[in-house]
Amino acid sequence: MKDNFFQYLDFAMQFAPAGSEEKEIRAKLASIGIGPGKTFDFKDLSLEHKTAVGLGMKQGSDKVDKFVAGIGKTINGWGIYTAFGDRAFFNGNWLLRAAGAKIGIYANDAAEAMYPKRRHDADGELLDGSKHNYTLTFPAGGLPIENPINRYLINSPMLPDMKKNEDGSLTLYIQKDSPGADKEAN
Repeated sequence: MKDNFFQYLDFAMQFAPAGSEEKEIRAKLASIGIGPGKTFDFKDLSLEHKTAVGLGMKQGSDKVDKFVAGIGKTINGWGIYTAFGDRAFFNGNWLLRAAGAKIGIYANDAAEAMYPKRRHDADGELLDGSKHNYTLTFPAGGLPIENPINRYLINSPMLPDMKKNEDGSLTLYIQKDSPGADKEAN
């Protein structure tokens, strides 16, 4: 557990007023001394209570991990998650809200952005930048995805400096070591 987690939580909650769907959970937290103006201190708990809190946190984390594994969809081996949105989107679904925070806290909703994610290579091996070098190639003309509002964005000021392959494709090098001075821009 992060040092001073509950103090950070107490502090942060004063700047995030409870929505109607949060009143019950906020009342439960307040009943054990957590919330704005509170001073919950984990180290003051008995060993029995510390153990119970620790086990509860572990069980909660495991539940969120399991949920994360089952949400979104897979397209060409890439995970595409749709666990992001505003308060109305979550509508009191705390498991979905926790999963969204675990996947990518502060992410835009699916109407605004897509966050592809991949953990395994084409052979099913876990990606490991300490052991392997990886590339990601976009076919010529395949960088932007057609969409009804004609919006295309690569959020990187490096794009103009990237070098295309002879056939017009673009290869990104995803590795811990330099792919060579001539390829570093990619």
